[in-house]
Amino acid sequence: MEIRQDHNLSLEEMDKQSFLHGYTALKSHLETGPEIIVSGSGVRLTNSAGKEYIDAVAGLWCVNIGWGHKEVVDAIAAQADELAYYHSFFSMGTEAPIRLADRLLRLVPDNMSKVSFGNSGSDANDTNVKLVWYYNNLRGKPEKRKIISRKRAYHGVTVATASLTGLSNVHTAFNLPLPMVLHTETPHYWRHAEPGMSERDFSQACARKLEEMILAEGPETVAAFIAEPVMGAGGVIIPPEGYFPEIQRVLRKYDVLMIADEVITGFGRTGNWFGSETYAIEPDMMTIAKGLTSGYVPMSGSIISEEIWEVIKEGPPGVAAFAHGYTYSAHPVAAAAAMANLDIMERLDLPQKCAEVGAYFQRRLREVAADHPLVGEVRGDALLAAVELVKDRETKEAFDPDLLVGPMLSKYAMEEGLITRSLPLCDAVSFSPPLVITTAEVDEALELFERALHRVADELVRTGAWNP
Repeated sequence: MEIRQDHNLSLEEMDKQSFLHGYTALKSHLETGPEIIVSGSGVRLTNSAGKEYIDAVAGLWCVNIGWGHKEVVDAIAAQADELAYYHSFFSMGTEAPIRLADRLLRLVPDNMSKVSFGNSGSDANDTNVKLVWYYNNLRGKPEKRKIISRKRAYHGVTVATASLTGLSNVHTAFNLPLPMVLHTETPHYWRHAEPGMSERDFSQACARKLEEMILAEGPETVAAFIAEPVMGAGGVIIPPEGYFPEIQRVLRKYDVLMIADEVITGFGRTGNWFGSETYAIEPDMMTIAKGLTSGYVPMSGSIISEEIWEVIKEGPPGVAAFAHGYTYSAHPVAAAAAMANLDIMERLDLPQKCAEVGAYFQRRLREVAADHPLVGEVRGDALLAAVELVKDRETKEAFDPDLLVGPMLSKYAMEEGLITRSLPLCDAVSFSPPLVITTAEVDEALELFERALHRVADELVRTGAWNP
Protein backbone atom coordinates (compact mmCIF):
# COMPACT_ATOMS: atom_id res chain seq x y z
CA MET A 1 0.00 0.00 0.00
CA GLU A 2 1.39 3.40 -0.98
CA ILE A 3 1.25 6.06 1.74
CA ARG A 4 1.63 9.68 0.65
CA GLN A 5 3.56 12.06 2.87
CA ASP A 6 0.53 14.34 3.15
CA HIS A 7 -1.74 11.61 4.53
CA ASN A 8 -3.86 12.21 7.58
CA LEU A 9 -3.40 8.83 9.24
CA SER A 10 -3.28 8.71 13.02
CA LEU A 11 0.02 7.91 14.72
CA GLU A 12 -1.40 4.48 15.60
CA GLU A 13 -2.26 3.72 11.97
CA MET A 14 1.10 4.98 10.76
CA ASP A 15 2.74 2.62 13.25
CA LYS A 16 0.79 -0.38 12.01
CA GLN A 17 1.52 0.42 8.37
CA SER A 18 5.19 1.39 8.69
CA PHE A 19 6.94 0.07 11.79
CA LEU A 20 8.22 -3.46 12.47
CA HIS A 21 8.22 -3.98 16.25
CA GLY A 22 10.64 -6.36 17.94
CA TYR A 23 9.39 -9.06 20.32
CA THR A 24 5.79 -8.33 19.33
CA ALA A 25 2.96 -10.62 18.24
CA LEU A 26 2.79 -9.06 14.79
CA LYS A 27 -0.70 -10.13 13.73
CA SER A 28 -2.22 -9.15 17.06
CA HIS A 29 -0.43 -5.82 16.88
CA LEU A 30 -2.18 -5.02 13.61
CA GLU A 31 -5.51 -5.48 15.40
CA THR A 32 -4.84 -3.86 18.76
CA GLY A 33 -2.37 -1.20 17.68
CA PRO A 34 0.53 0.33 19.62
CA GLU A 35 0.65 1.72 23.14
CA ILE A 36 2.41 5.02 22.53
CA ILE A 37 4.36 6.47 25.45
CA VAL A 38 4.84 10.22 25.29
CA SER A 39 6.49 11.28 28.56
CA GLY A 40 8.08 10.04 31.75
CA SER A 41 9.09 11.31 35.16
CA GLY A 42 10.66 9.31 37.98
CA VAL A 43 9.07 5.86 37.85
CA ARG A 44 5.97 6.99 35.92
CA LEU A 45 5.09 7.04 32.23
CA THR A 46 2.20 8.67 30.39
CA ASN A 47 0.69 7.41 27.15
CA SER A 48 -0.77 9.35 24.23
CA ALA A 49 -4.27 9.16 25.75
CA GLY A 50 -3.06 10.70 29.02
CA LYS A 51 -3.12 7.48 31.06
CA GLU A 52 -0.37 7.20 33.67
CA TYR A 53 1.53 4.03 34.56
CA ILE A 54 4.07 2.98 37.14
CA ASP A 55 6.74 1.30 35.04
CA ALA A 56 7.86 -1.63 37.16
CA VAL A 57 10.35 -2.81 34.54
CA ALA A 58 12.30 0.43 33.90
CA GLY A 59 11.80 0.30 30.14
CA LEU A 60 13.71 -2.88 29.34
CA TRP A 61 15.52 -3.35 32.66
CA CYS A 62 17.50 -0.18 32.00
CA VAL A 63 16.22 3.19 33.25
CA ASN A 64 17.98 2.88 36.59
CA ILE A 65 17.91 6.59 37.47
CA GLY A 66 14.28 7.00 36.33
CA TRP A 67 12.93 9.39 33.72
CA GLY A 68 13.27 13.13 33.48
CA HIS A 69 16.78 13.82 34.79
CA LYS A 70 17.57 17.15 33.16
CA GLU A 71 21.20 16.74 34.17
CA VAL A 72 21.59 13.90 31.65
CA VAL A 73 19.63 15.74 28.97
CA ASP A 74 21.81 18.81 29.45
CA ALA A 75 24.99 16.70 29.20
CA ILE A 76 23.73 15.20 25.94
CA ALA A 77 22.89 18.63 24.54
CA ALA A 78 26.19 20.18 25.61
CA GLN A 79 28.24 17.39 24.04
CA ALA A 80 26.18 17.47 20.84
CA ASP A 81 26.68 21.22 20.65
CA GLU A 82 30.45 20.96 21.11
CA LEU A 83 31.12 17.77 19.11
CA ALA A 84 28.15 15.65 18.06
CA TYR A 85 30.26 12.77 16.75
CA TYR A 86 33.69 11.49 15.99
CA HIS A 87 34.97 7.95 15.56
CA SER A 88 37.54 6.00 17.56
CA PHE A 89 39.35 4.23 14.68
CA PHE A 90 43.00 4.84 13.72
CA SER A 91 44.04 6.08 17.21
CA MET A 92 41.43 8.87 17.12
CA GLY A 93 39.67 9.74 20.36
CA THR A 94 37.29 12.15 22.08
CA GLU A 95 37.29 13.25 25.70
CA ALA A 96 34.05 11.83 27.10
CA PRO A 97 34.60 8.12 26.24
CA ILE A 98 38.22 8.30 27.42
CA ARG A 99 37.07 9.63 30.80
CA LEU A 100 34.24 7.10 30.88
CA ALA A 101 36.55 4.12 30.28
CA ASP A 102 38.83 5.33 33.07
CA ARG A 103 35.87 5.72 35.41
CA LEU A 104 34.43 2.30 34.64
CA LEU A 105 37.72 0.56 35.33
CA ARG A 106 37.61 2.01 38.83
CA LEU A 107 34.19 0.40 39.41
CA VAL A 108 34.75 -3.10 38.02
CA PRO A 109 36.97 -5.89 39.46
CA ASP A 110 40.68 -5.04 39.69
CA ASN A 111 41.76 -7.51 36.99
CA MET A 112 39.80 -5.69 34.29
CA SER A 113 42.02 -3.71 31.92
CA LYS A 114 40.36 -2.23 28.80
CA VAL A 115 36.89 -1.19 27.62
CA SER A 116 35.60 -1.49 24.06
CA PHE A 117 32.40 0.53 23.58
CA GLY A 118 29.43 -0.43 21.43
CA ASN A 119 25.75 0.39 21.08
CA SER A 120 23.79 -2.50 22.61
CA GLY A 121 24.21 -5.49 24.87
CA SER A 122 23.88 -7.71 21.82
CA ASP A 123 26.80 -6.15 19.99
CA ALA A 124 28.92 -6.11 23.16
CA ASN A 125 28.40 -9.84 23.64
CA ASP A 126 29.10 -10.34 19.94
CA THR A 127 32.37 -8.46 20.48
CA ASN A 128 33.16 -10.74 23.40
CA VAL A 129 32.67 -13.84 21.25
CA LYS A 130 35.07 -12.47 18.64
CA LEU A 131 37.59 -11.51 21.30
CA VAL A 132 37.47 -15.01 22.80
CA TRP A 133 38.29 -16.50 19.40
CA TYR A 134 40.95 -13.86 18.69
CA TYR A 135 42.58 -14.48 22.07
CA ASN A 136 42.77 -18.24 21.60
CA ASN A 137 43.98 -17.97 18.02
CA LEU A 138 46.80 -15.70 19.17
CA ARG A 139 47.63 -18.22 21.91
CA GLY A 140 48.03 -20.91 19.29
CA LYS A 141 44.81 -22.68 20.28
CA PRO A 142 42.52 -22.17 17.25
CA GLU A 143 40.47 -25.28 18.06
CA LYS A 144 39.44 -23.73 21.39
CA ARG A 145 36.36 -21.91 20.11
CA LYS A 146 33.17 -23.42 21.58
CA ILE A 147 31.16 -21.22 23.93
CA ILE A 148 28.94 -22.71 26.62
CA SER A 149 25.86 -20.78 27.61
CA ARG A 150 22.83 -21.97 29.59
CA LYS A 151 19.31 -23.02 28.80
CA ARG A 152 16.98 -20.02 29.28
CA ALA A 153 19.90 -17.56 29.11
CA TYR A 154 19.48 -14.26 27.29
CA HIS A 155 22.54 -12.68 25.67
CA GLY A 156 21.20 -10.83 22.64
CA VAL A 157 19.84 -11.21 19.12
CA THR A 158 22.76 -10.92 16.68
CA VAL A 159 23.56 -14.18 14.91
CA ALA A 160 26.20 -15.06 17.51
CA THR A 161 24.39 -13.76 20.60
CA ALA A 162 21.01 -15.17 19.63
CA SER A 163 22.84 -18.49 19.51
CA LEU A 164 24.12 -17.87 23.05
CA THR A 165 20.57 -17.08 24.12
CA GLY A 166 18.99 -20.27 25.40
CA LEU A 167 15.37 -19.55 24.50
CA SER A 168 13.83 -21.56 21.67
CA ASN A 169 11.67 -18.71 20.38
CA VAL A 170 14.85 -16.77 19.53
CA HIS A 171 16.09 -19.71 17.43
CA THR A 172 12.97 -20.96 15.67
CA ALA A 173 12.94 -20.17 11.92
CA PHE A 174 16.16 -18.12 12.22
CA ASN A 175 18.48 -21.10 11.49
CA LEU A 176 20.02 -20.83 14.95
CA PRO A 177 21.89 -21.61 17.12
CA LEU A 178 25.33 -21.75 15.53
CA PRO A 179 27.02 -25.15 15.95
CA MET A 180 29.87 -23.91 18.17
CA VAL A 181 27.43 -22.79 20.90
CA LEU A 182 26.33 -25.24 23.61
CA HIS A 183 23.81 -24.87 26.44
CA THR A 184 24.16 -26.39 29.88
CA GLU A 185 21.65 -26.60 32.73
CA THR A 186 19.51 -23.73 33.99
CA PRO A 187 20.36 -23.22 37.69
CA HIS A 188 16.72 -22.93 38.75
CA TYR A 189 16.61 -24.61 42.14
CA TRP A 190 12.81 -24.47 42.58
CA ARG A 191 12.10 -26.03 39.21
CA HIS A 192 14.99 -28.47 38.69
CA ALA A 193 16.47 -29.60 42.01
CA GLU A 194 15.87 -33.21 42.97
CA PRO A 195 13.90 -33.90 46.17
CA GLY A 196 16.04 -33.44 49.27
CA MET A 197 18.76 -31.46 47.50
CA SER A 198 20.10 -28.39 49.26
CA GLU A 199 20.91 -25.33 47.18
CA ARG A 200 24.61 -26.09 47.54
CA ASP A 201 24.02 -29.70 46.46
CA PHE A 202 22.17 -28.39 43.41
CA SER A 203 24.99 -25.96 42.59
CA GLN A 204 27.48 -28.80 42.73
CA ALA A 205 25.23 -30.89 40.46
CA CYS A 206 25.10 -28.02 37.93
CA ALA A 207 28.90 -27.77 38.04
CA ARG A 208 29.24 -31.53 37.48
CA LYS A 209 26.99 -31.32 34.41
CA LEU A 210 29.09 -28.47 33.07
CA GLU A 211 32.26 -30.47 33.62
CA GLU A 212 30.73 -33.49 31.90
CA MET A 213 29.86 -31.33 28.89
CA ILE A 214 33.39 -29.90 28.71
CA LEU A 215 34.90 -33.38 28.89
CA ALA A 216 32.49 -34.76 26.29
CA GLU A 217 33.30 -31.93 23.88
CA GLY A 218 37.02 -32.01 24.66
CA PRO A 219 38.49 -29.28 26.92
CA GLU A 220 40.85 -28.29 24.11
CA THR A 221 37.77 -27.14 22.10
CA VAL A 222 35.92 -25.18 24.82
CA ALA A 223 36.82 -21.50 24.99
CA ALA A 224 34.39 -19.70 27.30
CA PHE A 225 31.36 -19.90 29.55
CA ILE A 226 28.91 -16.97 29.50
CA ALA A 227 26.37 -16.25 32.22
CA GLU A 228 24.15 -13.50 33.54
CA PRO A 229 24.67 -13.10 37.29
CA VAL A 230 20.87 -13.25 37.49
CA MET A 231 19.13 -14.77 34.47
CA GLY A 232 16.80 -12.01 33.27
CA ALA A 233 14.43 -12.69 30.37
CA GLY A 234 14.76 -16.42 31.03
CA GLY A 235 12.86 -16.07 34.30
CA VAL A 236 14.73 -13.84 36.78
CA ILE A 237 16.53 -16.90 38.11
CA ILE A 238 18.72 -16.18 41.12
CA PRO A 239 21.84 -18.37 41.37
CA PRO A 240 21.55 -20.94 44.16
CA GLU A 241 23.98 -20.87 47.06
CA GLY A 242 27.57 -21.46 45.95
CA TYR A 243 26.71 -21.66 42.25
CA PHE A 244 29.32 -19.40 40.67
CA PRO A 245 32.25 -20.51 42.86
CA GLU A 246 31.45 -24.12 41.90
CA ILE A 247 31.15 -23.22 38.21
CA GLN A 248 34.39 -21.24 38.19
CA ARG A 249 36.28 -24.08 39.85
CA VAL A 250 35.44 -26.14 36.74
CA LEU A 251 36.29 -23.32 34.33
CA ARG A 252 39.73 -22.74 35.83
CA LYS A 253 40.47 -26.46 35.71
CA TYR A 254 39.98 -26.55 31.93
CA ASP A 255 41.27 -23.09 30.89
CA VAL A 256 37.80 -21.78 30.05
CA LEU A 257 37.12 -18.03 30.20
CA MET A 258 34.31 -16.62 32.35
CA ILE A 259 32.17 -13.96 30.64
CA ALA A 260 29.86 -12.13 33.06
CA ASP A 261 26.94 -10.64 31.14
CA GLU A 262 26.14 -7.65 33.36
CA VAL A 263 23.75 -6.01 30.90
CA ILE A 264 20.84 -6.26 33.37
CA THR A 265 22.63 -6.65 36.69
CA GLY A 266 25.22 -3.93 36.18
CA PHE A 267 24.99 -0.45 37.70
CA GLY A 268 23.28 -1.11 40.98
CA ARG A 269 20.47 -3.49 40.12
CA THR A 270 21.42 -6.17 42.71
CA GLY A 271 22.45 -3.74 45.45
CA ASN A 272 26.10 -3.56 44.35
CA TRP A 273 27.59 -1.82 41.35
CA PHE A 274 27.80 -5.18 39.57
CA GLY A 275 26.21 -8.59 40.02
CA SER A 276 29.68 -10.12 39.91
CA GLU A 277 30.27 -8.68 43.37
CA THR A 278 26.89 -9.85 44.66
CA TYR A 279 27.36 -13.45 43.51
CA ALA A 280 31.13 -14.00 43.87
CA ILE A 281 31.96 -14.00 40.15
CA GLU A 282 35.56 -13.47 39.06
CA PRO A 283 35.14 -12.56 35.38
CA ASP A 284 37.68 -12.59 32.57
CA MET A 285 35.30 -10.46 30.49
CA MET A 286 32.26 -8.35 31.32
CA THR A 287 29.39 -7.11 29.19
CA ILE A 288 27.73 -3.82 30.12
CA ALA A 289 24.87 -1.79 28.61
CA LYS A 290 21.38 -0.68 29.79
CA GLY A 291 22.15 0.97 33.16
CA LEU A 292 25.36 2.46 31.76
CA THR A 293 23.29 5.36 30.38
CA SER A 294 19.98 4.38 32.02
CA GLY A 295 18.73 4.02 28.46
CA TYR A 296 18.81 7.77 27.76
CA VAL A 297 20.92 7.00 24.68
CA PRO A 298 22.26 3.65 23.41
CA MET A 299 25.66 2.52 24.66
CA SER A 300 27.34 -0.73 25.67
CA GLY A 301 30.76 -2.03 26.52
CA SER A 302 32.94 -5.10 26.49
CA ILE A 303 35.48 -5.10 29.31
CA ILE A 304 38.47 -7.45 29.18
CA SER A 305 41.02 -8.56 31.73
CA GLU A 306 44.69 -7.63 31.79
CA GLU A 307 45.53 -11.25 30.96
CA ILE A 308 43.50 -11.10 27.74
CA TRP A 309 44.87 -7.64 26.88
CA GLU A 310 48.46 -8.82 27.20
CA VAL A 311 47.78 -11.42 24.50
CA ILE A 312 45.63 -9.46 22.06
CA LYS A 313 47.74 -6.27 22.09
CA GLU A 314 50.42 -8.14 20.12
CA GLY A 315 48.02 -8.96 17.28
CA PRO A 316 48.48 -11.64 14.61
CA PRO A 317 51.63 -11.61 12.44
CA GLY A 318 51.29 -9.46 9.34
CA VAL A 319 48.18 -7.61 10.56
CA ALA A 320 48.91 -4.03 11.57
CA ALA A 321 45.62 -3.02 13.19
CA PHE A 322 43.08 -4.57 15.54
CA ALA A 323 40.31 -5.10 12.98
CA HIS A 324 37.19 -4.69 15.08
CA GLY A 325 34.98 -1.75 16.02
CA TYR A 326 31.80 0.03 15.00
CA THR A 327 31.12 3.38 13.38
CA TYR A 328 29.51 4.55 16.61
CA SER A 329 31.91 2.89 19.05
CA ALA A 330 32.78 5.32 21.86
CA HIS A 331 30.22 7.86 20.67
CA PRO A 332 30.93 11.10 22.55
CA VAL A 333 27.24 11.96 23.12
CA ALA A 334 26.54 8.52 24.57
CA ALA A 335 29.64 8.76 26.76
CA ALA A 336 28.56 12.18 28.04
CA ALA A 337 25.17 10.71 28.93
CA ALA A 338 26.87 7.81 30.73
CA MET A 339 29.09 10.17 32.73
CA ALA A 340 26.09 12.23 33.84
CA ASN A 341 24.17 9.05 34.66
CA LEU A 342 27.03 7.79 36.83
CA ASP A 343 27.24 11.19 38.55
CA ILE A 344 23.60 10.81 39.58
CA MET A 345 24.04 7.20 40.66
CA GLU A 346 27.02 8.07 42.84
CA ARG A 347 25.46 11.20 44.32
CA LEU A 348 22.25 9.35 45.25
CA ASP A 349 24.17 6.19 46.19
CA LEU A 350 21.71 4.20 44.11
CA PRO A 351 23.32 0.78 44.61
CA GLN A 352 22.86 1.16 48.38
CA LYS A 353 19.37 2.62 47.91
CA CYS A 354 18.54 -0.35 45.70
CA ALA A 355 19.67 -2.73 48.44
CA GLU A 356 17.53 -0.97 51.05
CA VAL A 357 14.36 -0.41 49.02
CA GLY A 358 14.91 -3.76 47.34
CA ALA A 359 14.72 -5.57 50.69
CA TYR A 360 11.39 -3.86 51.34
CA PHE A 361 10.17 -4.67 47.83
CA GLN A 362 11.08 -8.35 48.15
CA ARG A 363 9.28 -8.64 51.48
CA ARG A 364 6.15 -6.86 50.29
CA LEU A 365 6.00 -8.82 47.01
CA ARG A 366 6.00 -12.06 48.97
CA GLU A 367 3.30 -10.76 51.30
CA VAL A 368 1.14 -9.93 48.28
CA ALA A 369 1.80 -12.96 46.10
CA ALA A 370 3.56 -15.89 47.79
CA ASP A 371 0.45 -17.46 49.33
CA HIS A 372 -1.87 -16.86 46.40
CA PRO A 373 -3.12 -20.22 45.04
CA LEU A 374 -2.00 -19.32 41.51
CA VAL A 375 1.59 -18.53 42.49
CA GLY A 376 4.21 -21.26 42.33
CA GLU A 377 7.25 -19.15 43.19
CA VAL A 378 8.19 -15.60 44.03
CA ARG A 379 11.90 -15.12 43.39
CA GLY A 380 14.31 -12.24 43.21
CA ASP A 381 16.97 -10.11 44.81
CA ALA A 382 17.02 -6.36 45.50
CA LEU A 383 15.06 -4.68 42.68
CA LEU A 384 14.84 -7.75 40.44
CA ALA A 385 11.98 -10.20 40.83
CA ALA A 386 9.59 -12.57 39.11
CA VAL A 387 6.30 -14.19 40.04
CA GLU A 388 5.61 -17.52 38.33
CA LEU A 389 2.06 -18.83 38.05
CA VAL A 390 1.24 -22.54 38.06
CA LYS A 391 -1.84 -24.69 37.69
CA ASP A 392 -0.92 -26.77 40.75
CA ARG A 393 1.31 -25.44 43.54
CA GLU A 394 2.08 -28.88 44.94
CA THR A 395 3.23 -30.51 41.69
CA LYS A 396 4.41 -27.24 40.03
CA GLU A 397 2.33 -28.20 36.99
CA ALA A 398 2.33 -25.40 34.44
CA PHE A 399 -0.71 -24.12 32.57
CA ASP A 400 -1.28 -24.98 28.93
CA PRO A 401 0.98 -22.49 27.09
CA ASP A 402 -1.89 -21.64 24.73
CA LEU A 403 -3.74 -20.04 27.64
CA LEU A 404 -1.06 -17.30 27.81
CA VAL A 405 -1.53 -16.95 31.56
CA GLY A 406 1.62 -14.89 32.05
CA PRO A 407 0.70 -12.42 29.28
CA MET A 408 -2.81 -12.25 30.76
CA LEU A 409 -1.39 -11.15 34.11
CA SER A 410 0.80 -8.53 32.46
CA LYS A 411 -2.15 -7.27 30.40
CA TYR A 412 -4.41 -6.91 33.43
CA ALA A 413 -1.64 -5.22 35.40
CA MET A 414 -1.27 -2.66 32.60
CA GLU A 415 -5.00 -2.05 32.61
CA GLU A 416 -4.68 -1.34 36.32
CA GLY A 417 -1.86 1.13 35.65
CA LEU A 418 1.25 -1.01 36.21
CA ILE A 419 3.74 -2.06 33.56
CA THR A 420 5.31 -5.48 34.23
CA ARG A 421 6.97 -7.83 31.76
CA SER A 422 5.61 -11.21 30.72
CA LEU A 423 8.57 -13.56 30.31
CA PRO A 424 8.94 -16.03 27.42
CA LEU A 425 8.33 -19.77 27.68
CA CYS A 426 6.98 -19.65 31.25
CA ASP A 427 3.98 -18.09 32.96
CA ALA A 428 6.00 -15.54 34.87
CA VAL A 429 6.06 -11.77 35.02
CA SER A 430 9.11 -9.77 36.00
CA PHE A 431 9.82 -6.62 37.97
CA SER A 432 12.87 -4.37 37.65
CA PRO A 433 11.71 -0.86 38.60
CA PRO A 434 13.95 2.19 38.42
CA LEU A 435 16.36 2.24 41.35
CA VAL A 436 14.87 5.56 42.48
CA ILE A 437 11.55 3.95 43.39
CA THR A 438 10.36 4.76 46.92
CA THR A 439 8.72 2.44 49.44
CA ALA A 440 5.44 4.33 48.94
CA GLU A 441 5.67 3.70 45.20
CA VAL A 442 6.47 0.05 45.87
CA ASP A 443 3.25 -0.22 47.90
CA GLU A 444 1.26 1.51 45.17
CA ALA A 445 2.69 -0.75 42.46
CA LEU A 446 2.01 -3.94 44.40
CA GLU A 447 -1.54 -2.90 45.16
CA LEU A 448 -2.12 -2.65 41.40
CA PHE A 449 -0.38 -5.99 40.86
CA GLU A 450 -2.54 -7.69 43.48
CA ARG A 451 -5.69 -6.51 41.72
CA ALA A 452 -4.40 -7.92 38.43
CA LEU A 453 -3.51 -11.24 40.07
CA HIS A 454 -7.05 -11.61 41.43
CA ARG A 455 -8.47 -10.78 38.00
CA VAL A 456 -6.42 -13.55 36.40
CA ALA A 457 -7.62 -16.06 38.98
CA ASP A 458 -11.24 -15.03 38.42
CA GLU A 459 -10.85 -15.30 34.64
CA LEU A 460 -9.26 -18.77 34.78
CA VAL A 461 -12.02 -20.05 37.07
CA ARG A 462 -14.72 -18.44 34.90
CA THR A 463 -13.43 -20.15 31.76
CA GLY A 464 -12.92 -23.52 33.46
CA ALA A 465 -9.17 -23.47 32.88
CA TRP A 466 -8.40 -23.69 36.59
CA ASN A 467 -10.13 -25.23 39.57
CA PRO A 468 -8.32 -24.21 42.77
